[in-house]
Amino acid sequence: MDMFSAFCVKKEDEKVTTTIEKITLTDLSDGEVIVKVAYSSVNYKDSLAVKQNGGVIRDYPMIPGIDLSGTVLSSEDDRFKEGQNVLVTGYGLGVSHTGGFAEIARVPGDWIVPLPDELSLKEVMIFGTAGFTAALSVQALEDNGLAQNKEATILVTGASGGVGILAIAMLKQLGYKNILALSRKKSAIDSLKKLGATDVLLLDEFMPEKIKPLAKQSIDFVIDTVGGDVTAALLPQLKYGGSIAICGNAAGIKLNTTVLPFILRGTNLLGIDSVNVPMKQRLAIWHRLATDLNVSQHELINEIALQELPQTLDQLQAGTHIGRTIIKMN
Repeated sequence: MDMFSAFCVKKEDEKVTTTIEKITLTDLSDGEVIVKVAYSSVNYKDSLAVKQNGGVIRDYPMIPGIDLSGTVLSSEDDRFKEGQNVLVTGYGLGVSHTGGFAEIARVPGDWIVPLPDELSLKEVMIFGTAGFTAALSVQALEDNGLAQNKEATILVTGASGGVGILAIAMLKQLGYKNILALSRKKSAIDSLKKLGATDVLLLDEFMPEKIKPLAKQSIDFVIDTVGGDVTAALLPQLKYGGSIAICGNAAGIKLNTTVLPFILRGTNLLGIDSVNVPMKQRLAIWHRLATDLNVSQHELINEIALQELPQTLDQLQAGTHIGRTIIKMN
């Protein structure tokens, strides 16, 4: 097969570097299915993958990109046929297995989700890992009481990021009336309100000088994409029986809290993993993304070429990136 382009991460003399190179199939990880990649998306985890000591990639060289959509070129797995449109998110893609930032990918059949009939190859990557994570978070909260209360106060942290904007749009589409967006960026306020936020709180004004074990009960449910001290500040503010679906750690991996919100107010901290979700649940979530959670037409989408990827990764690391960026392969 001809050579094709890939965004490669290498480590030489303890220094991590990135280049766009021409490679062949022999440079890809093993798998039963070869896919011509149409789109990938850029996630915060991808920005960590190209960072020195980012904690994502351990073996180099590697092609990052934790999700992809495309068309099957060849398959040794009877479940998938040449010409079939498919998508992959999570598992080891772009971490321990060559990923989506390439024109061609080779993946295990067990990782593949057939493209939902209602969505295009572009639309599934507008969702990508971020949308999949947002949908898992919404589902978790609905399973813990949100579905019965359209008037509940719901707060979304990291609201201008990929998971945040999609979560807000999904909650709005489902008919929830009180959606609060928590963000560091004043420039994102108008966009977040257009997406469906009823109010936008700025992080600097929201965070207390000192986090108390218990505070005024003001929030029913939270989708928390950032973790760290933000989570610690939110737990004491949950109403009785409230829940936080936590799916990210951009603000840190440590959680300094007490047991009091849990044992005195019956609150829940729900962990959301988007990497190793069982296929039955994975298919169910993608069905929702194709139907009642389909918000793929929102405005905060930026489409780039593979050559423009380094700039987007820098923006994610600097905290200046807003919305979703997808990569269209040649």
